[in-house]
Amino acid sequence: MKIAVTYNDGEVFQHFGHTEQIKMYEVEDNKILSSEVVSTNGSGHSAIAQFLADNSVDTLICGGIGGCAQKALAQNGIKLYGGVCGDADSAVNSLLSGTLEYDPNAKCSHHEHSEGAHHHCGGHCHS
Repeated sequence: MKIAVTYNDGEVFQHFGHTEQIKMYEVEDNKILSSEVVSTNGSGHSAIAQFLADNSVDTLICGGIGGCAQKALAQNGIKLYGGVCGDADSAVNSLLSGTLEYDPNAKCSHHEHSEGAHHHCGGHCHS
């Protein structure tokens, strides 16, 4: 199994279509065998969804994500856990233990508004 997390400075990045890095985890028998941070080599939900598919990712953990990106992931058979906040490694460990808190309806709010591009995406992180 290969799990990917939108990534920025150790945290789950909150905007799928603008993530510049993905942390990929090789998992076997619910244990992380290895992980690496890689550049997405582009931006935009279609390019990133294709990047994940090309790298045999089957599961994605992210913050906010728009409907088109969700469809692109589904078309590539990638299971989505959106609306996740906090530490990337902790999120993967929570997923593996069955305790990951996520929002199956996570959406990027900027797609709903036209005032500017500085809206936060998905479920808001609470400390």
